[in-house]
Formats: sequence, C-alpha cells, structure tokens
Amino acid sequence: MLKAVCFGEILWDKFKDQRRAGGAPMNVALHLHKQGINCGLISSVGDDNAGRELLEVMANQGFATDLVQKHPALPTGIVEVELDEKQQATYTIVEPVAWDDIAATKDGKKATAEAEVLIYGSLACRNTASRSALLTLLPLAKKRILDLNLRAPHYSATVLRELIESADVLKINEDELTYLANLYPISAPDIEGQVYQLSAETDTPLICVTLGDKGAMVLHDGAIYRHEGFKVEVADTVGAGDSFLATFINGLLKKLPIDKILHNACAVGAFVASKHGANPEYSLEGIEGVDFYTR
Repeated sequence: MLKAVCFGEILWDKFKDQRRAGGAPMNVALHLHKQGINCGLISSVGDDNAGRELLEVMANQGFATDLVQKHPALPTGIVEVELDEKQQATYTIVEPVAWDDIAATKDGKKATAEAEVLIYGSLACRNTASRSALLTLLPLAKKRILDLNLRAPHYSATVLRELIESADVLKINEDELTYLANLYPISAPDIEGQVYQLSAETDTPLICVTLGDKGAMVLHDGAIYRHEGFKVEVADTVGAGDSFLATFINGLLKKLPIDKILHNACAVGAFVASKHGANPEYSLEGIEGVDFYTR
C-alpha cells in the first residue's frame, strides 16, 4: 500500500545544452522513493516519445508508474529553464500539455484514500480539468500537504485560497510568503509574525518556509523552529526544494521530532543544490548529518 501520493505535473526540463526529467510532484515522488517511502504519482504524459521516455526514467529507478495517465491528444509537458549567474532558475512553462488534463480515476481515488499523505501544488491547477480532479481527491486524503510552488502567471488568488485552506501542511519560500502576506490581511513586519498570522488566517497548523541560503523555519504546535542551513557550492537550484520537501515528509511519516526533521531536510536540500539536476543519485546514509533513526 502506498504511504504517499503526489499529484501534478511531470515534464522535461529543457536546459541550454540538455534536458532532464522534472516537475515538482515527480521530483518529490522520486525523492520519497529514494528514501524508502512507497509513493505514487497521479499525473499525465502524452502518447508520444517524450512521454514514453519520462515513464522509462521513472521505471529505471524502480518507481511504479501505474497512476500516470497517457493523454491521447495533448503532448508531454516541457519547461524551458534559464539559469542566471548565481545558478538560480527561471522557467517558461509550455501549455497546453498532458498534465493540464489529469483525471480523477478510480485507481487514483483509491490510492489517495489509502495513503497517509497527499502532496499537491498550485501549478497543475492552472487548467480547469486538472484542478477539478485535485478538488475531487482532496477530501479523500487523510493528510494534505501543499507545496505552493508559485509559477507566474499560472495561478489566481481565488484558486490559491482554496488550495491553502484545504491544506494541513503548507510549504512555501520567502517570496511566496510575501505574496501571501498581501493576499491575506497579514500586517506583521517580520517573517515569524507573518507565519503566525498566516497560520491563523488559513487554519494551517504546520507551515514550513524555506529561506534559500539562510536555511528554513517551521511553525509547529505554536512554536517556531529554525535551521541556518548548510553551506555548499551550488551547481543549480533545480529540485533542491523538492528534495527538501520529500525529506521533510519522510520525517513527518516517521514521526521524528520537528527539529530533527528540519535538520534532515536542510541537509538533503543542500546536497541536491550542490549537484546538477533535480534527481542526483544519493543515499541518506551518505549525506553528512542526516539521521532518520533516532527518536
């Protein structure tokens, strides 16, 4: 039985000189799989060579792709990635593509209801069809984890409110917190105060904010936890946040203390940022400081 289900985009990230399999939900799912969590991915690829190659990438890592649908008309997703001088990524997201038309199938509903967590984001909700499928699945989930993952212009305030207010856990970055502070009546001048207010406004008990090279912070059970992060030489930032989230979810599933969860997530996120691509090979035992075995 699956312990986690991810919903959303699966695609090819096209860099200047190569392409890599990507999409935040797929990245999170693959990192959970690498970390020993039985995970499924509800998505869609085109009935084309690009789609078959994506499924092959996942299958080669031992990931079951039975919940990934094949769309008869729309092509497999593509994102054009540009890296700046600091290796920070910007994205041009092609549309319409197969993951814009994900269906809430019988198997998808069953998997969602049985899993311990459903992980979802905002990007796949840019289209009515996939958004409708997600809204069908959300009430079936035991716990809902939202990786906000704002990608302009592919979101609206109305949809974001619905997604956030359905979540039990919210993961955002600093820029997304600034956006939400304007979306909701949040007036606190500092990050900690903004997170407390956001939690109250949205009735979200657990909020995690990634802070780039300054680490991350978490609001949990009314208390703030911080970690300053790990200093690494950045190869590129693609997938670093996804590996952070997967590690965070792994810790939640194992019911580790929140400070240990945050430490582990920062360590894995930093490691992935030090490598090229979203899904470098690794084992948790091989990343210094990571500990999933001490309560």
